[in-house]
Amino acid sequence: MKKSLLARLFAPVVPLVLAFCLTSASHAADAPSGAAPTTQDAGTAASVAAPVAVPAPAPMPATAATTKVDNPYGIGALWAQSDLVAKAVLAILAIMSMGSWYVIVTKLLEQMRMGRQAKEVDNEFWNERTVQAGTEKLAEGSPFRFIADAGVHATKKHDGLRGKVDFADFVDLCIHRATERVQRRLSNGMSLLATVGSTAPFVGLFGTVWGIYHALTAIGIAGQASIDKVAGPVGESLIMTAIGLAVAVPAVLGYNWLLRRNITVMDDVREFSGELHSVILAGSAAA
Repeated sequence: MKKSLLARLFAPVVPLVLAFCLTSASHAADAPSGAAPTTQDAGTAASVAAPVAVPAPAPMPATAATTKVDNPYGIGALWAQSDLVAKAVLAILAIMSMGSWYVIVTKLLEQMRMGRQAKEVDNEFWNERTVQAGTEKLAEGSPFRFIADAGVHATKKHDGLRGKVDFADFVDLCIHRATERVQRRLSNGMSLLATVGSTAPFVGLFGTVWGIYHALTAIGIAGQASIDKVAGPVGESLIMTAIGLAVAVPAVLGYNWLLRRNITVMDDVREFSGELHSVILAGSAAA
């Protein structure tokens, strides 16, 4: 009876005691993690927290920025390292380029001068009383004065065998012949532009083929297709192609541009020729 009575008294207390024991054990297990760090841990933390001194980069020498590296594959190197054939191709392209630019500039100046002379004809020639007086007002070397002189001389040369030809036809023949000469003089040099524009790419292509031939020769001698063996000849061939195109394109554009301007200028010349022919016939009929 006493044991059963004690069991009944302590039965509610036993779970509380067990819970208290378990709680104490868990706190005891967590206690080392919250303990003070050891000397080794403190040293490691200090080494992490302390800033690390990084040495400053050494300044570059001043001469490195000013050093100029020569291009071993430029035009200068091409001329210095090329053979006689490549130099001849470059010289031909240079001559063609200079000739085409000379023609473009000179023909443009000539066309502009003829445009000014056409305005002088309108202001001075047609205001005179006779063709001879109007001709003397025109500038020396003017194509309009050349045509006017041809018309005046036609009236004086209509004798002998020429006198058997109708006067109007003879004057028209002389003026037409002078006009055609002006047109031929105006078209001088245009054939050079056409020739340069059509042949310069093929001259450059010949230089390209010659450069590729040198590249293949260098590969055959070296026995391997390394970049240092073929870079020079291939670069030479590409430069030749570029120079050929640079010579041909301005020549073609200049030819088309000047040809269109020639048509405009010759319209003024033919208009003057037709009016001069009518005036000479009218003056001859009045005489």
